[in-house]
Amino acid sequence: MVDFYNYVLLKRVKNFVEEGRESCCEYSVEGVGETFYTMKHKDGKPVYQSDKGSRKAPMVIVCVVLCGFSFYLGGICGSDKNPYKAKEFAKTVETSSAVAPLQIKPGTFAECTPDFQDYTPCTDPNRWRKYSSHRLSFLERHCPAASERKECLVPPPNGYKSPIRWPKSRDECWYRNVPYDWINKEKSNQHWLKKEGEKFLFPGGGTMFPNGVGAYVDLMEKLIPEMTDGTIRTAIDTGCGVASWGGDLLDRGILTVSLAPRDNHEAQVQFALERGIPAILGIISTQRLPFPSNSFDLAHCSRCLIPWTEFGGIYLLEIHRILRPGGFWVLSGPPVNYENHWKGWNTTIEEQKTNYKKLQELLTSMCFKLYKKKDDLAVWQKSSDGGCYKNINSPDHYPPKCDDGTEPDSAWYTPIRPCVVVTDPKYKKVSLESLAKWPERLVTAPERVADFPGGSSGSFKQDDSKWKTRTKHYQKLLPELGTDKIRNVMDMNTLFGGFAAALIDSPVWVMNVVSSYSQNTLAVVYDRGLIGTYHDWCEAFSTYPRTYDLLHADGLFTAEGHRCEMKYVLLEMDRILRPNGYVIIWETSPLINSVASIAKGMRWGCRKENTEHGNAQEKILICQKKIWYSKQTSK
Repeated sequence: MVDFYNYVLLKRVKNFVEEGRESCCEYSVEGVGETFYTMKHKDGKPVYQSDKGSRKAPMVIVCVVLCGFSFYLGGICGSDKNPYKAKEFAKTVETSSAVAPLQIKPGTFAECTPDFQDYTPCTDPNRWRKYSSHRLSFLERHCPAASERKECLVPPPNGYKSPIRWPKSRDECWYRNVPYDWINKEKSNQHWLKKEGEKFLFPGGGTMFPNGVGAYVDLMEKLIPEMTDGTIRTAIDTGCGVASWGGDLLDRGILTVSLAPRDNHEAQVQFALERGIPAILGIISTQRLPFPSNSFDLAHCSRCLIPWTEFGGIYLLEIHRILRPGGFWVLSGPPVNYENHWKGWNTTIEEQKTNYKKLQELLTSMCFKLYKKKDDLAVWQKSSDGGCYKNINSPDHYPPKCDDGTEPDSAWYTPIRPCVVVTDPKYKKVSLESLAKWPERLVTAPERVADFPGGSSGSFKQDDSKWKTRTKHYQKLLPELGTDKIRNVMDMNTLFGGFAAALIDSPVWVMNVVSSYSQNTLAVVYDRGLIGTYHDWCEAFSTYPRTYDLLHADGLFTAEGHRCEMKYVLLEMDRILRPNGYVIIWETSPLINSVASIAKGMRWGCRKENTEHGNAQEKILICQKKIWYSKQTSK
């Protein structure tokens, strides 16, 4: 009890002194009887004190008072004069080396109505009309205000079944799990998918690969031999459809982030994740994509209908930012091979010829060069030659070079700027040709690890070693980890992607999440050949409900508890977790008890376990989301 009071009070001191808050609001942590503080937000963003100097003296006073109060409480709670309360607390949170029953009274959460079964809070079609149609920006993230957040459990569709296991899931899924017919009806001639009985089948067709995705990628490999020798490891597919391209690349050792907005195509990303293929909701519009600069080895667009040459080529500028030097951009569809396809594009050959010329000029101005071209595929390579970028410094050059004040990795609600992000010349090992080939790349300390305090090759290897040990311990506690029962995994608060690296030989893929408020280590994750995204856990994640088999949170509530209310973070975890899916939470003992209280109210079955080192101050919570069905009738 002493440690917990001290923890809470010192946390308050740190928050007040370091952040200089303008105002705070309180929320109670259930099952513990203590109060934390969280920042007030405006439109989901933190409000910071504009003049910290004026509050310096009050901060010192607050610090002294609270610290003194913590010692006072410590004396009371740690003294033999109050043995009853000490015993009462111990009884509430008693633990053992095996499964420990949790004795905290939970709250309960109501069921959302059935029309919320595919609810995506920050990309909600019911709110599109509130936002501008300029560059389709209404399809970007627009999260509800705090007063509009839902405090209910999202139900599965009627007839929902446990997903088909990988690798069979790549080719089929249960219709009732993703009960949407639009793509099946509108794209049936392109063989994206087809419905047979109780299942959707995925034959691997697509608009630009009528002979199947396998033949399409075979041709691509002939044009880009680097796809076959471990040079290319990470890719992004903009306008991914049902992610057949990304699914095919998995067998070829390439890990792809399939990207698509929530639009009239109905649940493209949900289909992808139901298949066990990495995907995320997103669109290239007015905001940067949530990835660092120089991340992807390969970018792909197959008739994704992004107007690459419009708005001064601003969409190409974003591709240029996230693609590492020496990386490749592949385009199939208009205006490539316009000579043979222009009639089917409801246009004229002159218009398409002009569009192709404009596209080539824009790419050249951004230091791309045409690498190879054959049939419906055109491949450009981003230059890693610094000489090309020196030409961009000319005042008459368009697009211009971004000024030094533009942070290349800032990508959370950051507007796309109409300028070229040039890689800092201090980086010598960021270009594709300078990286180790896969799988050696996974265990090679990236150059960018040194960008962070304490970051070095030694700390990188130490982190890797820690996660190998910890993951083995996790597998003892959760034997399903490493089997085909778990496919889609999210590490909600990663540093260098150590947990994902430790699982590299398991039949899983891991979405590594780096907080938009923490150190920007996501570049390191990509440099070692893994994938991930920025995110703020005070908001909903960019995915559909029921899309992950396992959520892993290492110190997430300690790191974000001063900003994000625990209840809403856990409700979001419940939304994106599949029925019968698992949660692993590593936290301080007091926070574990608070999480367990809320989790029980969400119909999770939880047990508390010791860490691999038996540290009494930290515990592991293993939870499983129970499957349940709505008591109401779906529309």
